[in-house]
Amino acid sequence: MTHMSMERALQEIKNNTRAYLFGALFVGLLSGAYFGVPVILPVSYSSPEVADSAAVASVEEERKESISHASHIPTPEAVKAIYMSQCVVGTPSFRDSLITLIEETELNSVVIDIKDYTGKIAFETEHPLLKSFVSDECGARDMRGFIETLHEKEIYVIGRITVFQDPFYAEIHPELAVQSVSGSGTPWVDYKGLSFIDVSSKPFWEYIVALSKESYEIGFDELNYDYIRYPSDGPMKDAKFVNDNKSEALEIFFKYLYEEVHPIGVKMSADLFGYTAIFTNDLGIGQQLERALPYFDYIAPMVYPSHYNKGFAGLENPNTDPYKVVFTSMEEAVRRTLAKETVVETLDGEEVFTSEVIPAHYAEDVGFVATSTRQVVTGYYTKPVYDIQKLRPWLQDFDYGGDYDIEEVRAQIQATYDTSLTSWMLWSPSNRYTRGALEPAQE
Repeated sequence: MTHMSMERALQEIKNNTRAYLFGALFVGLLSGAYFGVPVILPVSYSSPEVADSAAVASVEEERKESISHASHIPTPEAVKAIYMSQCVVGTPSFRDSLITLIEETELNSVVIDIKDYTGKIAFETEHPLLKSFVSDECGARDMRGFIETLHEKEIYVIGRITVFQDPFYAEIHPELAVQSVSGSGTPWVDYKGLSFIDVSSKPFWEYIVALSKESYEIGFDELNYDYIRYPSDGPMKDAKFVNDNKSEALEIFFKYLYEEVHPIGVKMSADLFGYTAIFTNDLGIGQQLERALPYFDYIAPMVYPSHYNKGFAGLENPNTDPYKVVFTSMEEAVRRTLAKETVVETLDGEEVFTSEVIPAHYAEDVGFVATSTRQVVTGYYTKPVYDIQKLRPWLQDFDYGGDYDIEEVRAQIQATYDTSLTSWMLWSPSNRYTRGALEPAQE
């Protein structure tokens, strides 16, 4: 977690490990919160052989003919989901307790790790591009059957794919990773020792597409893409990128992903920093709300109050008012989703010559020229109007920055509803959720 005390995190790991099968929650805890919780301990991997591309195409054609495609269920009108880590989905007793929680409450969906922070895949596959990346530590060997069981219970299944943070793929293909300026020919690493694949590495795009299609074939109803961004938590002056226009490079990837994956029929969602709902600059990581909206069925801003800075929405400590943090963020996201024009220059946006005076608290936005009390927007581009139900925030159900119990979790849910949105997802790295914050299931 971005600002979490290491001692506190390690103590929680120890407690969870004792309680759940020697480390199932250890990996779950490290799976990511908000920006994704960075790994606290170093990770090492062996290097599998990489399949020849021509052989891959031949084998894949034969393999497709023998695959029985899984069935899918439609997206609920209002998705209410919880997250399940890669290790937990491979632990029957633990995952069953979460399914019971879904059945007994208003929940109707679950987000399951397909590829987590390790870069390893959670289910077995014979796909020539993927089989060497299957985790030998966590995951569900019965993933297809488990998804079928969830469908029988009318539970919508979302698969989470951690994209550009991928230390395992970077070990196999260091030339495709973000490069270190000081270490010629070696991958850059963040403060946790993790590598990122460069956003412009097209061979990696093909890998992500292959994983997406395989995931849909075994039953996942929706694919949720996380870490679709440039790195941030590390020595950034030492990082060298193929394309320094981060926002444009990321949108080019979004477009490719959409064109390759969406036609198979799967729903697609994208996780964005919570601040993308407020600011129109790319936050240094390439993410802008307007650049993601055209290419995903759902956008999931991670509006965890604990990850907002002091002073946001006038709050000395954002953790003291979870409702206001979520409401302020999602209200602005709704406005921008409905807008016909934007200050964000997208691939398809056309420049228009208009101007508008808006509140001064958006002073950090790109294209704003300051006056004494207001900001004058001088550069505008066309933008399609989107259904606001594209927005489906991640909400906080973990203790960081404060105690998050029934009142705090329910306040975030209510704030979502008060911005006219109907869907939300709860994130807990420990996979423990506040039952009392959830309404009971209705017959």
